[in-house]
Amino acid sequence: MKNKILESCNLCPFNCHINRYKLKGRCNSTDKIKVAYYHLHLFEEPIISGKNGSGTIFFSNCNLKCIFCQNKKISQEGYGKEITIDRLRQIYIELKEKNATNINLVTPTMYVPQIIESLDIKDKLNIPIVYNTSSYENTKTIKQLENYIDIYLADFKYYDDGLAEKYSKVKNYREVAAKAIEEMYNQTGKYNIKNNIMQSGVIVRILVLPGHIEDSKKILDYLYNKYKDNIIISIMNQYTPPKNKLEYKNLNRKLIDKEYNKVIEYALNLGIKNAYIQDGNTQNESYIPNFNKKIV
Repeated sequence: MKNKILESCNLCPFNCHINRYKLKGRCNSTDKIKVAYYHLHLFEEPIISGKNGSGTIFFSNCNLKCIFCQNKKISQEGYGKEITIDRLRQIYIELKEKNATNINLVTPTMYVPQIIESLDIKDKLNIPIVYNTSSYENTKTIKQLENYIDIYLADFKYYDDGLAEKYSKVKNYREVAAKAIEEMYNQTGKYNIKNNIMQSGVIVRILVLPGHIEDSKKILDYLYNKYKDNIIISIMNQYTPPKNKLEYKNLNRKLIDKEYNKVIEYALNLGIKNAYIQDGNTQNESYIPNFNKKIV
């Protein structure tokens, strides 16, 4: 039976209204679920990974076109394998049987209708479901996820829409992301952590880009003024320059400690208490999943 949303797709803010049973929209997705890789991932925030690892599923394709994307092979080059909804359920169960801390759905926007259908076994899984997103989301799509998603692991990539247009080829990112995160928070409320593992709530990630610490500070201002310590903020220094040189020189280098420390100091001065920070060891390719391993 065909899904009406996929017949005129408006899952993300581009609102392509493409019939994905016949064509591909900006995200390059059809009506089929496409997955690149799944495994127990130990490099998320500690309350997400836990000791056993987060049961992470990397979906293929993306509605953003970030020129510095670490996972470009799957997000923009289409690497992955088409699977059925039944196979997706089996993957959840496999990860659960490996004692995954949670089920972590990475770049899932294009597949929300299928994910909702697959999560009819949510009660059987009995571990948190994580929605890991760029936050370039339609709020009406996020609304559909209520009662299916326990934790939202959301990026806030840019405050300056000019940067979003230049680096990710999207307009009005800030407004879209802010509304999406607000809906996420409305669903989950203040975070809940039990035995050092997050059970529900919102984590917002800020990837500090080289040369753009002021933009990161503005994001911190916005998040703390709106949510105080009811969400967890993850301030990330792991920007890794792509192998192919970009036209913007600042993106061809790693973030330097001085830049990152200024952002951390700013967060402390704001009064932020619930935040994760990273050390310099994150700035290497070992943190990028190996998509050359056996596919799904």
